[in-house]
Parts: sequence; structure tokens; C-alpha cells
Amino acid sequence: MKKLIVVSSLFCLCSCLSATLAQAQNWPSFRGPQASGVSDAKPLPTNWEVEKSVNLRWKTPIPGLAHSSPIVWGNRVFLTSAVSATGSAPESREDIIQDTLPHTWRLFCLDKTTGRILWERIAHEGVPRTQRHAKSTQANATPVTNGQIVVTLMGSEGLFAYDFKGRLLWKRDLGLMDPGWYRHPEIVWGHAASPIIYKHLVIVQCDAHSQSFIAAYNLKSGKQVWRVERGEITTWSTPALYEGPGGAELIANGGNFIRGYDPLTGKELWRFAQNQVEVKQQAPLQAHGLIYLTGGYPQGSPIYAFRPGGRGDISGLENNPHLAWHSPKGSPYTPTPVIYGDYLYACGDNGVMTVFNAKTGAQVYQERVPSSFSASPVAGDGKLFLPSEDGDVFVIKAGPRFERLATNVMGEALMATPALSDGVILLRGQRHLFAIAAR
Repeated sequence: MKKLIVVSSLFCLCSCLSATLAQAQNWPSFRGPQASGVSDAKPLPTNWEVEKSVNLRWKTPIPGLAHSSPIVWGNRVFLTSAVSATGSAPESREDIIQDTLPHTWRLFCLDKTTGRILWERIAHEGVPRTQRHAKSTQANATPVTNGQIVVTLMGSEGLFAYDFKGRLLWKRDLGLMDPGWYRHPEIVWGHAASPIIYKHLVIVQCDAHSQSFIAAYNLKSGKQVWRVERGEITTWSTPALYEGPGGAELIANGGNFIRGYDPLTGKELWRFAQNQVEVKQQAPLQAHGLIYLTGGYPQGSPIYAFRPGGRGDISGLENNPHLAWHSPKGSPYTPTPVIYGDYLYACGDNGVMTVFNAKTGAQVYQERVPSSFSASPVAGDGKLFLPSEDGDVFVIKAGPRFERLATNVMGEALMATPALSDGVILLRGQRHLFAIAAR
């Protein structure tokens, strides 16, 4: 009997460890598991050479122009793109692009081992309904999956759900998603917030000129379950879920207020006044039992670390029991920071990286990485990976002192946040999806 109990216990332990490891290999949404941007499942390469195929597993051409990130489930990689019909260049005015040619919005499914495209589906065809910023695209939102259904938000072109065989399950027109400079409604820079999944719901945040809401849809049917009007100024932030002893909180960044909602009902739980901080783009973070909010124009806006469980209006900096710490400056403008171990790493668009103690808010160091950045950093295997607009991936040693371990040249601009899965770094360039892995 003892032997059977021991064998049974070992089997259960191995099963739990296998399930945990299998989950760790998946990168199901923007910035991966719990939107953390972190994967320590397997060792990750430090150096590679694309031109010489050193530590390059594969490179697959992807048509169109998009800044959405790849996601991974098992051996499947999913990616979106917006492909323009050939013809004359789009009309432009300063930093605004008006796409006048028809586009096809596509979802791709690739084999993670070989990079072969298993299938692609056209979700929508037509002339884009909105303008975009010169650094933006018509496909910025990263898809999301629960291992059975893949949901992709194509901005004003709609919300689409597919199964893993590429069969369309449902679609919904969510109306015009036209965020831009909130002081000038005629200026549109393009939608970017990605959908997330919580239990049986897919949740979408849209803070735009035409409408401002957060809503949940049934994952299987696409039927709207709840919708809350936000009255927010324009933002581009993807919401995030915090799950702790006090229950789940749906965290939404915003220019007027940072807010927590009940993810099952949409009921607002708490809010923190921001006083119209412009151009909120970064996703909320969670670590060490805290919820972190960053972002806003100009670069260097405040960072907040909240204790979960707030109720009502929790605004204010002085003697606020809901605020673990805050820094009056340090937020990047575009990239979402990453929390890895005890440190919060915030890389600015201009390459200035400021590192904080994630538990106390004390600044640890500040150094400059010589490039410009729009993609968010990711971390794993004791390293940070910073993809730059110039097409280089900087590898920085994690810890309290700055050390650049490598600079890897990709040969094309990198605007999308990478995915980490099973020891593979998936990097989206302007023309290709790259899989980097140690050999």
C-alpha cells in the first residue's frame, strides 16, 4: 500500500510539474503569461547572427505591414497583418497616413518548429476606416488564445474568433476605433489595445474619439456580456488581470483615471485620478502582490505601485494606504516596462533605461542603450531582450548593475514586442518573423 501511495504521489507531482511547464511554454497574449513579458522555462540564446544563420532556427516572410506581436500555444504560432493592395503610396500629412487602397486583414498560423505557414485567413477586406500614425499600422493589436480559440481585434474592422483549424467561429463589428490626439478629434493615430481572455470572456478596451468603453464578449458565441462606458480621453493601453487572495481585478490604464473593474460584471471597483495624462499606451503590470501603472506624455511621467483590493476613489499621493510607492518620473513614453525578479526595468523610446526596486520604488541605476525603441522589452534566463527600431536586439544582464551582453543585428526594423516560448525568441521585423534558438 505504501508503495502505491508513493507511486501515486510521484505521478501526481510529475503531472503537476508537466502541466506547469507546458503552461510556461505558451505565450498566449500580448506580453505572454499574466502579461508579464517573462519566461524562464528554458535557456535563451544571448548571441546570434541572422546573415550566417547562427542560432537562427527559421525566418519566414510575412506580407503586409503590422506591429502586432506573435503569440504561441503548443507548436502553433499566430500572427496578424494588414496587407495593402499594390498601387500608389498612401496619402500623408506630417505624421498622419491616410490609407486609400483596399487592405486585407489576415490571421496566420505557423509551425513553431519549422516556421512553415500552416494556414492563413482573411478576416476582412476593404479600405481602412481610419487614419494611422506614420509609425503605426492597420494591424497593431496582438491576438489572444486560450488553447482552443484565437481572437483577434482588427481595430475598426472588427473582432474575430477562429478555432485552431482556421474556421471562423464568430465576428463582431465594434464600431469606429479612432484614437488620436485627444485635443484634436481630426487627428487619428490608429487603434492598438489588444484583447485579453478571462475564463469564458474576451475583454476589449477602446478609448477613442468616437467612443470610450471596456466590454466583455462570450468567448464561444461572441455575444456581448457587459459593456461599461468610460468617458476617457484617447488611450492605447491593453488591460490586464490581477488575481490574488482578494479576488480578480481587471486593471485599465487611462488618461483621466486608472481603474479596477470586476472582470465578470464590469462593475467599477476603484479609480485613481490621473488629471488628463496624454497618450497612455502601456499595459498594467503585476508582481510581488502589487499592481504597477506607467506611461503617458511626455516621457518621464509618474510610476505607481498599488496594493490590490481598493474600493471607491483611491486618488491622492499623501498617506494613501492603497499606494505602495510612486515615482514622480521614470515612465517610458511607448514601451511597457518589464518586472523581472526584484527589479522594474523601464526602457524609454530614446534608450534611457531606468531601473527601480520593484518592492520599494528606489532607483537602482540609469543607463542609455544606443538606439530608439517602440517594442516592449521581455526577459528570461537572467537576461533582458530589447528590440530596437534600428533593427538590433540588445541583450542586457538582469540585476542591479548595467551590463550589455550582446547586440544582435536583425537587418530590419523591430517595432513589435517579442514572444518567448520553449527557449525560442520570436521576433517580428518589418518583413519577416524570426525564430531565434540556441543550437
